[in-house]
Amino acid sequence: MVTLIKADRRSAVLTPSNLACLSHMPTINLTSGCAHGCLYCYTRSYSTHPGEDKVVLYGNTLEKLKNELTRKRKKPQAVYFSPSSDLFQPVPEILELGYNILEFLFSKGIGVAFLSKGRIPDKTMSLLLSHADKVRAQVGIITLDEDIQRMFEPNTASSQVRIEQIAKLVAGGIATEARLDPILPGLTDTHNALRHLFSALAKVGVKRAAASVLFLRSSVIESLRRNVRNMEVLQPLLGFYQDAKRMAIHAEHSSVIALPRTKREEIYLHIRQAAEKFGIELAICACKNPDLARGTCNIGGTWPKYPESDSQLNLFDQGD
Repeated sequence: MVTLIKADRRSAVLTPSNLACLSHMPTINLTSGCAHGCLYCYTRSYSTHPGEDKVVLYGNTLEKLKNELTRKRKKPQAVYFSPSSDLFQPVPEILELGYNILEFLFSKGIGVAFLSKGRIPDKTMSLLLSHADKVRAQVGIITLDEDIQRMFEPNTASSQVRIEQIAKLVAGGIATEARLDPILPGLTDTHNALRHLFSALAKVGVKRAAASVLFLRSSVIESLRRNVRNMEVLQPLLGFYQDAKRMAIHAEHSSVIALPRTKREEIYLHIRQAAEKFGIELAICACKNPDLARGTCNIGGTWPKYPESDSQLNLFDQGD
């Protein structure tokens, strides 16, 4: 059971991200904490995290967003949902606020990009499809194994629902990619697991996917040990990281416990080969793998370039 805490946002709604892949666009979080409760979520280590099974909803987000956009000289081309939460959490108040914000952004000609592991309500799906050219979507899906999915992502949409949503998004003309993040070594990177997943993704029209192997922080390790009761699953997973070292990553300018480069390269090669068999291109994000990857995982989507006169636009400028 998730406890919803309502509060007013004091900080700005549109905020820059320190992820290089999102450096070109502002981001929005509707909440602090996330009702999905994914056991591996890196935001558990944030000082602002409200704690397990708690979510803070900023009910004044839409009002503040309207004020911020009024003060801007130029409106952003698009915004991203959400670097530290999910736009489609299974809480009615969050879903309603998300719908209202999307509706407002579209009314201003502003596009949206999102990454989600949640169930998109029918009303919101219709809104997205009616503005398909203004939407870029990544759907997080790490496995089709329902037992693993429920174990590590307890309050998310089922894998089958996510596949069905991808099908609707693609059929509706929305640029949609899959995101296999995190890969759980020994659990979701097996030959059969990848074959079933990429086969299902290819059938609904996915042409591109991004992937990143699980990295650990102390808060994530504590979460896994506290919530994964099946020792036959937990011990082998943590065993992969027995000799793991700390690695600096571009994401948040922090360090994490990561598998050695050679092991990650081996896993990514295996995943890439599995994806290519079904005509899916695989991207590895350099933010999380700075020692072996270059380029972007396209988390914010690909957008037309601004006209030359807007090329120096500061998306976070609040001046008149």
